[in-house]
Amino acid sequence: MKNPKVILVMGSESDWPTVKETAKIFKDFKVAFEVKVLSAHRTPKETAEYAEKLEGRGVKVAIAAAGGAAALAGVVAGHTNLPVIGIPIETSSLNGMDSLLSTVQMPPGVPVGTVAIGKMGAKNAAYLAMKILALSDKALLTKLKIFKKRQADKIRKIKIIP
Repeated sequence: MKNPKVILVMGSESDWPTVKETAKIFKDFKVAFEVKVLSAHRTPKETAEYAEKLEGRGVKVAIAAAGGAAALAGVVAGHTNLPVIGIPIETSSLNGMDSLLSTVQMPPGVPVGTVAIGKMGAKNAAYLAMKILALSDKALLTKLKIFKKRQADKIRKIKIIP
């Protein structure tokens, strides 16, 4: 998309089934985003260069998804002053616990806001990014308030008859 406010970067194409959950929500809310595949380990120079240029492009939030030794979010955070949200990808060997710990355990001064493992986390990454964007976007804030009200209304309509 042109003039993205959010970037979604993932470590490999195999992360897309998870990351597309984030993209769907941005499409629903009409938030401009960009998707890129970069690897902290296989393309470290390109990853650093990409992250360093984000602020100059008008991007406001970075989301990085990776599995295993999930260093991608940390590398992005190390090369930008933008808020970075990490999505730990579920893995077959450790069910994503390796990804979670690699994403969340950042040194002081290089924070990565980390969400849950897998698709639930991918959805929450979108909502968290939009809450950050809504600090300076009243139209988006209104959309989020309407969404939140609809969620509450759905719960209120549930009637359990014992």
